[in-house]
Amino acid sequence: MEHRIVDFTNYLQKEKKSSENTILSYGRDLRSFCRFLQEIGVFDVKMVNRTNMMAYIYELQKQRKSGATISRNIASIRSFFHFLLRKGVVAENPAADLELPKVEKKMPEILPLEKVELLLEQPCGSGNKEIRDKAMLELLYATGIRVTELISLRLEDVHLSLEYIRCGNEQKSRMIPIGKQAKVSLGKYIEKVRKTMVHLPEEAILFVNCNGKPMTRQGFWKIIKAYAKKAGIEEGITPHILRHSFAAHLIENGADLRSVQEMLGHSDISTTQIYTKLTNQKLKNVYTKAHPRA
Repeated sequence: MEHRIVDFTNYLQKEKKSSENTILSYGRDLRSFCRFLQEIGVFDVKMVNRTNMMAYIYELQKQRKSGATISRNIASIRSFFHFLLRKGVVAENPAADLELPKVEKKMPEILPLEKVELLLEQPCGSGNKEIRDKAMLELLYATGIRVTELISLRLEDVHLSLEYIRCGNEQKSRMIPIGKQAKVSLGKYIEKVRKTMVHLPEEAILFVNCNGKPMTRQGFWKIIKAYAKKAGIEEGITPHILRHSFAAHLIENGADLRSVQEMLGHSDISTTQIYTKLTNQKLKNVYTKAHPRA
């Protein structure tokens, strides 16, 4: 069954041009499902039925997995068997009519502006690492891009004179403006630091680690955690919280929803609308505290 999963993830990568995150999560979900099937004595995808899938969902529930996690697993399995059906490996998709559990949308976590600024002030040294880290953090907050998009940026994606970056791939990309501070930090990194960090002249990736190799998600995660600790910020900070903060702060200051949707790369505007709830809640809190008859 493992080779079927490999075929499917290759299809996602080469034909669907799915993101690295999507491919990794689909592969992880399907291998977990595969292990479960083997434990109950099912070793061939042709033998998988709806009962097996319901048993797996029950097992996830017993493990107290969230509704979002269970929904993602079902979606992964459904896509996998749809792929196998198209390839003629199976006669039907046993996951086609599985119902997704209702998932209550969580409000995204954001940092107040003063804490974002405190975080961005932390890489203040003149060393190569500090200059690179400053550029990465400034760019992340200035554009709201995902961490995978940040570490996948190529030098040719940066257009400093026009003050924007191109994010995405040949099939789907978007242009995102960058602010003055991000432009300055990024320009300093590119002009003074990057060429000394890169070992191979042909290296196209924008941000590299201290070994001259492309920055990884794990590497950047450690960077942001270290600066949060240095700043004394107690909230658990992830790169995605900066993305949420970027969107919420834009809307809070009057940006229209469609523009924010385009910059974030959301395909559905309903995904972007959740940030308006955050700003509405903030207004309500201000009103409650300030109005004498609230």
